[in-house]
Amino acid sequence: MNFNFDSLEHELSAFGLSLTEQMKDQFSLYYQLLITWNKSMNLTSITEFSEVVEKHFLDSVILGAYMDLKKDMSLIDIGTGAGFPGVPLKIVFPNLNIVLADSLKKRLHFLEEVISSLELKDMKIVHGRAEDLARESQYREQFDLCVSRAVANLTSLSEYCLPFVKTGGYFVSYKSGDTEEEVQNAQKAIQLLGGELEREEKFQLITYKRSLLFLKKLHPTDKKYPRKAGTPTKQPLS
Repeated sequence: MNFNFDSLEHELSAFGLSLTEQMKDQFSLYYQLLITWNKSMNLTSITEFSEVVEKHFLDSVILGAYMDLKKDMSLIDIGTGAGFPGVPLKIVFPNLNIVLADSLKKRLHFLEEVISSLELKDMKIVHGRAEDLARESQYREQFDLCVSRAVANLTSLSEYCLPFVKTGGYFVSYKSGDTEEEVQNAQKAIQLLGGELEREEKFQLITYKRSLLFLKKLHPTDKKYPRKAGTPTKQPLS
């Protein structure tokens, strides 16, 4: 089945990024698997091809327009769900060494098929809550980059994600809407966790606005963070 990726190519070309035929084939297969599996489990409410291209594929990989992802680096995607942004990033930047983490095991079965079918190398799936995984030595402060499109406030997300990041690395939070108040409320927590908000990139996708928040890790996160499962959401740091 042939899918038209002109809109994706056009948007990416504005940022100096391009797609190979292999990448297009991988995105096509990814879309087909997403739609097939979505019939039996809730992976996404977005199923129209053009919307998936914009709101999942383009939205995921646009990060490459704002930081150099063509060099070798390790990345962990927290709360990856159906594989966003981790899988599209891996397709466009195959040099990345990626871990996809999610707390719902049935989603990981879908991701296993995606990785196998798309023949993605140097990609690992891990089942668990961020609060628990971040306490394991094989994951804690082991990554150059942590990304998350999870829907949570920045204060909670910072506690989930910054513990995975090496000193000098970044946690990038994908956001939509007005972020000013959320960023203001999270400043103290970010500092407490060893980071700082270095910059925010706001941009227009095809039909909606998006922001990327770049939190740089300045020093190691205190061992008492993250707190036990559920606490960062129920009682955000203040």
